[in-house]
Amino acid sequence: MEMVQKDGHMKISLQSIYNWYRHAIRNPKYRWWVILGTLTYLVLPFDIAPDFLPIIGEIDDLVIVSLLLTEIFQLVMENLQSRPKSPASNKQESQTVDVNAVSLD
Repeated sequence: MEMVQKDGHMKISLQSIYNWYRHAIRNPKYRWWVILGTLTYLVLPFDIAPDFLPIIGEIDDLVIVSLLLTEIFQLVMENLQSRPKSPASNKQESQTVDVNAVSLD
């Protein structure tokens, strides 16, 4: 995690937190822990911005839910793309017939 030091205080950038989250959720060893931690954060009343604040309280939850869903969707898509094609789809491709159209005048 990249830390930026300003005025003698350590500050963590949002980009470094985002990068850490992406790498952690893509690591099979930590994936379920990160998902469980994210869901726990959403359920618990202790947030960066408390939920009882009308709009601000919901923004952090929406950002975290969208980040979680985006990463899970990308993992699923990568998994589906890395699978070998099924024999049925190869068989269907081999049965394709090219036809030349001729106009009747």
